[in-house]
Amino acid sequence: MQLGQLVPPAKLFSEYVYFSSFSQRMLDHAAQASARYIGEMQLGSDDFVLEIASNDGYMLRNFTAKGVPCLGVEPAENVARVAREAGVPTLGLFFTEETAVMIAQSRGKADLILANNVFAHVPDPHDFLEGISRLLAPDGMAVFEFPYGVDMVKRVEFDTIYHEHCFYFTLTALRPLLRSHGLEIFNVERLDIHGGSLRIFISHAGARLVQAAVGDLIREEIDAGVGSLEYYSGFSLSVRQVCDALQKFMSESQKAGKSVAAYGASAKGSTLLNCLGESARHVEFIVDRSTHKHGKLSPGLHLPILNTDELLLRRPNFTILLAWNFAEEILRQQAEYLRQGGAFVLPLPEIKVLKEHK
Repeated sequence: MQLGQLVPPAKLFSEYVYFSSFSQRMLDHAAQASARYIGEMQLGSDDFVLEIASNDGYMLRNFTAKGVPCLGVEPAENVARVAREAGVPTLGLFFTEETAVMIAQSRGKADLILANNVFAHVPDPHDFLEGISRLLAPDGMAVFEFPYGVDMVKRVEFDTIYHEHCFYFTLTALRPLLRSHGLEIFNVERLDIHGGSLRIFISHAGARLVQAAVGDLIREEIDAGVGSLEYYSGFSLSVRQVCDALQKFMSESQKAGKSVAAYGASAKGSTLLNCLGESARHVEFIVDRSTHKHGKLSPGLHLPILNTDELLLRRPNFTILLAWNFAEEILRQQAEYLRQGGAFVLPLPEIKVLKEHK
């Protein structure tokens, strides 16, 4: 599954407004994963860890704290600068085969390569994977995390479709892709983060024993029919039903004189709101924790993006949870808004209104 229209990466990522450190869940997720890899691989001062799309250093700082040499590769210079200021060595480049060869020549091959929520963003996966193959040590390991295409279809997560995401991967599609570059998936895990993700463990072909989990998930996908067009045929209908329900909710809220805001000035939120058309104009504003987004306007609808404090100050009747993938974290942070009578609206896969239990 892939987009038919691509935007040049330099236009999308050279200046970026997403900073991972604004999410406590992302920080916790990164800390747990880092501790696991350091422990299982017994990484120390003689090893080398590289992260692709390392953002503001939120993950690699766990390695620097343990004295493990590392390097981030982050094309958004404004974000890379924040990582460097936090003590994480970071190259302001896109990861390509050319970049990989340069790093291998200057630093040596990497024992561990991390690529979290970036592989789906890459317009040329062959170049990207050839870079992995050239940079990964013979007995090294690469770990990718990305939204799982099966979960996207099953849960009607159409809002994850936007120009940053070029591909929507299943294991069925990935295995032959990696094999064509001498790489092999030797283990896989399903994660609940971002509405359902895969974590795949990659080595050079034949370097590690392939775990049973890989074959098990492949069989699940075969049984579900992910290799057939029929599996995807109902997706657009499901999307239409979700949008119709949200448009109806907006219309009824407006008729009842209820105010509506939104939480999360995210790319996924822009997709969802713009799919609603004119009914989305009932949304008065969007709040977000990231100070880098405050004072800006949302794409398409041009809704003002404000600090999360505005939820308590303005107390809208309903707040659509555009960043539904961080729902638990947001509900904890906004407990006072709920106590004062506010309500969050989970939009997918069906509308669910969340209020404080009294």
